[in-house]
Amino acid sequence: MELLTEKQREALLANGRNRDQDHPPVVKFFNPCGASTWLCSELDPEDGDTLFGLADDGHGFPELGYFSLEEIAAIRVSFDLRIERDVHFEPTHPLSVYAEAARTAGRIVEHDTALESAKTLLHCAPARR
Repeated sequence: MELLTEKQREALLANGRNRDQDHPPVVKFFNPCGASTWLCSELDPEDGDTLFGLADDGHGFPELGYFSLEEIAAIRVSFDLRIERDVHFEPTHPLSVYAEAARTAGRIVEHDTALESAKTLLHCAPARR
């Protein structure tokens, strides 16, 4: 399976051209044999490889940042499996909400309750400088 569909690639590139917005994740990648997960919201239109999103290596410290699509595609895990795309992933919030929920939980979460709590926290928090 390809990591990205053409539709997802186009959406990620469009988001990458508008970096000043808080986009919902477009795609979720995961390790089928472990805890690593990535929620990707943007793809750099200049190099077509650099993704932006929320990365969780399974050690309790998910973080926003940049990572390489090519490197994710090259990862081999147990039984020579590869990183997979979650074909059932449907984003419900902007990336900042997933990041806040992950910060609180110590891992990427998709539970409605956790995401709604994170959304409430973000809207109640004073603006950061």
